[in-house]
Amino acid sequence: MNTPLVYPLAMRLMHWAMAAIILSLLFLGVSMVDSLAPWQNTALQIHKLLGLTALVLVVLRLILRLRLPTPDLPEDLSALQKAGAKGAHVLLYGAMLAMPLSGWAMQSAAGTPVVLPWGTVLPALVPEGLKTYGLLREIHGIVAWLFIALVIAHIAAALHHKLVRRDGVLSTMTGCKSRR
Repeated sequence: MNTPLVYPLAMRLMHWAMAAIILSLLFLGVSMVDSLAPWQNTALQIHKLLGLTALVLVVLRLILRLRLPTPDLPEDLSALQKAGAKGAHVLLYGAMLAMPLSGWAMQSAAGTPVVLPWGTVLPALVPEGLKTYGLLREIHGIVAWLFIALVIAHIAAALHHKLVRRDGVLSTMTGCKSRR
C-alpha cells in the first residue's frame, strides 16, 4: 500500500472539527467551574451537547484512523521521538474518550439525566450517588487539566515541526502543500 503524503480529507476535516469542539469544551469547562453566574446552566447544557458530539466524533475518528492509510513520520526522527509521538496520540485519543464518558458518568451519579436536543434521555452510566459523583467530578477535572497539557504539547510539537524542523509534518494535517 502506498503511504500518502497527507492525511485523507475525511481525517483532516475530523481533526479540525474536533480541535474546535475540544478547545471550546475545555475553555467552557474551565470558565464554568465553581461559577454561579446566570449563564452557567446554559453553558452546562452546551458543554454536555458538545461533549456528546465529541464522543460520537472520536469513535468515528478512531474508525477512520484504523481503516485509512496515514503519512509516515519523517525518517530522520529518532526512534524515541517517533515513540513519543505515537504515545502522545494514544494519550490524546484516551483523553478524547475519557472526558465525555467521565462527564456523562458524573451527570448520571448526580441524578441529572443527559438529554439530547430532541428529548431522548441517555441511560445512566453509573448509579446515582454523592460519593460517586464527587469522585467522578474530581476525575473529570484531573483529566481535563491533563488534556489541556496534551493539547498544548500537541500544538507545540506541530509548531516545532513547522517553524524549526520545517519537515512538512503540519502540512500532512492541513493539506496545504505536499511534504518534501
